[in-house]
Amino acid sequence: MQAGIGEFGGHLIDGCWECGAGEVFASEPATGAPRRFASATAAEVEAAARAAEDAFGAYSVTTAQQRARFLDRIAAEMQAREGDIIAIASTETGLPEARMNAELARTTGQLRLFSQHILPRGWLDMRHDPALPTRTPPRPDLRLIQRPVGPVAVFSASNFPLAFSVAGGDTASALAAGCPVIVKAHQAHPATSEIVAQAIDAARRAEGLPAGVFAMLQSATRATGTALVTHPLITAVGFTGSTVGGRALFDLCAARPVPIPFYGELGSVNPLFVLRGAGLRRGRDIARGWVASLTQGAGQFCTKPGLAILPEGEIAERFLSDAAEALAQVPLQCMLSETIAQGFRTSVDRLRQKADVQAVHCTDTIHGRDMGPILLRVKARDFLEDAEMSEEAFGPGGLAITVATPDEAAALASSLPGQLTATIHGDPEDHPEARNLMPILERKAGRLIWNGFPTGVEVADAMVHGGPYPASTNFGATSVGTLSIRRWLRPVCYQDMPVEMLASMPR
Repeated sequence: MQAGIGEFGGHLIDGCWECGAGEVFASEPATGAPRRFASATAAEVEAAARAAEDAFGAYSVTTAQQRARFLDRIAAEMQAREGDIIAIASTETGLPEARMNAELARTTGQLRLFSQHILPRGWLDMRHDPALPTRTPPRPDLRLIQRPVGPVAVFSASNFPLAFSVAGGDTASALAAGCPVIVKAHQAHPATSEIVAQAIDAARRAEGLPAGVFAMLQSATRATGTALVTHPLITAVGFTGSTVGGRALFDLCAARPVPIPFYGELGSVNPLFVLRGAGLRRGRDIARGWVASLTQGAGQFCTKPGLAILPEGEIAERFLSDAAEALAQVPLQCMLSETIAQGFRTSVDRLRQKADVQAVHCTDTIHGRDMGPILLRVKARDFLEDAEMSEEAFGPGGLAITVATPDEAAALASSLPGQLTATIHGDPEDHPEARNLMPILERKAGRLIWNGFPTGVEVADAMVHGGPYPASTNFGATSVGTLSIRRWLRPVCYQDMPVEMLASMPR
């Protein structure tokens, strides 16, 4: 089967395209005709997992050069299909072509980044303690190296149909580490997933790698995800999605007879603190920048700065007036799916029903998947008494919180759950207050930003895209940047091992 051809989409299992035997669902493109797909059954999960396990032995001992060529080839195969990928992704998601072009460039760029990252041996963290036979007691010869964990399951994200999806960062880093990958495609963009999987399989064939190195399963049911994370041959899971769905899968991984790590990126409201000096001098510019970040991609970024914490009084009033003026210029935007649009409406309605919450700017949002921006406000003392206000509203909405004193701002920061990011806008005179906030925010977030905005995550060596729960289920990991490869590795120590016995180690 060729991706994008015919009415019925398919799974890629053990190098073959199959229409599937499970429950049929239809795609819900923003424009154009839907296509039918089948949710993968437990038997199809079993086939994919068995093929991945069969491939692991050979793939885990490929050289870094072989895997680098594979990653580069995937990028090239995606670029060869660039026109079709952009057209299909834009049709399914409603995201503009400019956004999809940028995301395709990011996706191929991170594939090539991992290709280059694995060629030097630093990521293997190789250590050698030579034997000390004359020491009392004698020390054996010890060699440590990081080895791939085994077949990995990856759950695609709804909001990044390329960069956090079938060939996204989880897949790129796991393949770079030497782990076969089984992707559970997101039901919001199954046709996009299909054509990207076709590109990966073409690269695998061109490089002569085992068929089980990569698989892609379509699904619109929880049963497929459950079967995948509980399969005994799966050794680790990467997930980007909702807190509710991620927590359910995390609990399943922990409850297995042999528990496995679940690297989930879940929910985050990404607080943005505007300190007094910055608010007085640059409040209008900060407000406009916040609105742009808040509404980028219809507010469907995991790094959307959903909370703005403002000094009450003149600074807050001017900031909110400027923000409302900027929001009035933001058009309705098509959200990724009906389900996501309805979920955002529900979150906003729940907030608006609270007696202490006031509307600053509201747009009529009863237009199917089209959504306008929302800005609400509340006082810190009321926010602190209602934990529900700190939950993520996934869409183009923000909540402004006014604080009476720096101590109240610090108390608010302390009350927040784990975050992907936290931002401070401050001028030199604000440094004392910022220094009081920093130790709090360091414990709350994986990335701290000064005088900027969190949307836009650089794929680089020093990037951390993760944080304490519920931002992620493992605060010691990142899903973006080269450090993310460590999720799919485990250290192995070889004691007094003859050098010839280590011939299969990476080289």
